Amino acid sequence: MCGIFGIIIGNKANFDESQLTKLWQKLFLLSESRGKEAAGVCLRSDHIDVYKAASSAKDLLKSKEYRLLFNKALSSSYKDGRIATPLCLFGHSRLVTNGVQGINENNQPIIRDGIVTVHNGIVVNIDALWDKYKDETSSLTHLDSEIICYLLRKYLNETNDLTTAVQKTYAEIVGMTSIACVFNDMPYLLLATNNGSLYIYNDIENDILFFASEKFIIDTIVKQFPEQLSPTHVQQLAANQACVINTNSLEASFFSVEQSEHKAFAPEILIPVSQVFDTSYEAETARDNMRRCSKCILPETMPMIQFDDEGVCQFCRYHQKTQQLGLSALQERVEPFRNFNGRPDCIVAFSGGRDSSYGLHYIVTELGMKPVAYTYDWGMVTDLARRNQSRLCAKLGIEHILVSADITKKRKYIRKNVLAWLKKPELGMVPLFMAGDKQYITYPVEIRQKTDTELVFFCANQFEKTGFKTGFCGLDEAGKWYFQMSRKDKLKIFTYYLKQFMRNPAYINASMLDSAVGFYASFMVDRSNYLQFFNYIPWDEKVMTETLRREYDWEFAGDTDSSWRIGDGTAAFYNYIYYTIAGFSENDTFRSNQIRDGLITREDGLRMAKQDNTPRYESIQEYANIIGFDCSEALKIINAVPKLYMGL
Repeated sequence: MCGIFGIIIGNKANFDESQLTKLWQKLFLLSESRGKEAAGVCLRSDHIDVYKAASSAKDLLKSKEYRLLFNKALSSSYKDGRIATPLCLFGHSRLVTNGVQGINENNQPIIRDGIVTVHNGIVVNIDALWDKYKDETSSLTHLDSEIICYLLRKYLNETNDLTTAVQKTYAEIVGMTSIACVFNDMPYLLLATNNGSLYIYNDIENDILFFASEKFIIDTIVKQFPEQLSPTHVQQLAANQACVINTNSLEASFFSVEQSEHKAFAPEILIPVSQVFDTSYEAETARDNMRRCSKCILPETMPMIQFDDEGVCQFCRYHQKTQQLGLSALQERVEPFRNFNGRPDCIVAFSGGRDSSYGLHYIVTELGMKPVAYTYDWGMVTDLARRNQSRLCAKLGIEHILVSADITKKRKYIRKNVLAWLKKPELGMVPLFMAGDKQYITYPVEIRQKTDTELVFFCANQFEKTGFKTGFCGLDEAGKWYFQMSRKDKLKIFTYYLKQFMRNPAYINASMLDSAVGFYASFMVDRSNYLQFFNYIPWDEKVMTETLRREYDWEFAGDTDSSWRIGDGTAAFYNYIYYTIAGFSENDTFRSNQIRDGLITREDGLRMAKQDNTPRYESIQEYANIIGFDCSEALKIINAVPKLYMGL
């Protein structure tokens, strides 16, 4: 999610103006890893100033407007090189979820009813809350964070008690919520979290307190100021805890936040939809009449497919049923990594999709481990996935570390590669659209060091293996993950891409280095102590969806009945390409893998794949809007590409 951070410093603090400036800038820039789309600050000395912009933290710190406000705050607090008046600064580095960042009122800090707030997380029942209080007020922005200000002020007015107001506010909201607030009528800084994503450096004797969304950020700053700071003053604000700091005396009071359960309400999708259909009846008939394996549902356009005399494909003939190692083996595997001191003992890669959500649930509730959830947001994690991440992390009390790429750049790279592909469509090059997300494989190495953990869980299931993505590049590697391929075949993949770049120079663009990093992450990264959860625990779609719905009111997409890939903003687009041109998609290989393991019948697989392959035009349009290309023109080009199933 976003990064929130701040500092309060009093007159006993041993920091001159240049040292404080250095500490504050470091705090700001380290937090930028959690969101680069917008940034903002609140500066409180004898008054409150707020500045925010649709830019990265790095760019904001360089801006003339910010420098004027910051220097003004310093001059009002420092006299003769020492702190004379306590100074409170806090800020926000934004990963956009609700509200367009180009509209400045949608950026943070948010100001409402005399409260200035920064918020990390998502209030997933936001629409239900505004509807509940529609007779009293209305929202002024598109930010879910605004409701926090409204509720805090409402309950402050009713109870005249800040602790009660905070507890009542958290009782109303659903979803992961960590906040920092100051008030125009009270000398307090409020910090609160329901999932533990806040860390504090608190040294009241030396009049300094600062906070951030990750312990690594605090630890890094402590190491850079060894004479003034000590690691003994670092603490986590645990899940469902709050802290109120007097901005004059720096005295801190801690209390618990109790959260009650409410049914989440899914926000309406307001993106305009232009539905474009393949109007060729002939093509539709040809797709329906393709020869398919008599055991699974793979069609004759599947790369490398061969049918025997009984019509069975080689993928079915040589298939070995998936065997899980079992719970006992998993317990034995994780035992050396368990931590009994309350600190995290593993990392769970958490996309917010179905499988990783269930994996996180199981690892906490059944294995009894204390993970840190980790997400790499490369710009295509859907808002729906973020809301589901918020639900689970809040209820489980799990810290969530989000590594945000430079999303503006990532989306620009995707756009360049999509536009290059549209110039010369080639099915083997479609995975280039997703190259930017493969760095999620590399970041756990860094997070291990930050969190002092070793074990990393991934929750990809065996049925996701497709085979056709490398098959369209000329390789027969069905049934293997990318990293299991031989060196010879990895070289063949690289050679295939090199040839395509030469044939289509539009691929030679600013994204090439990023794509190369993605290639390295996919094929070369060491995966020591990377555990695949579903190698041990049976994958059961019904159990997973029922558990997530029952325990977390987990949210499903509105434009498909399937729960697979709904957290991935790219899937609707690239599966449309495969289905339109080749007559099948990931849905067909997914259902075929289930059929081979006896999880579903062939009849059910045919029905489910046909339903799953229904074009998700709403999601495709949203993808085009986010990336920045003409959706109608793109679909027109895709539908004009010669179909592999025509004339068979």
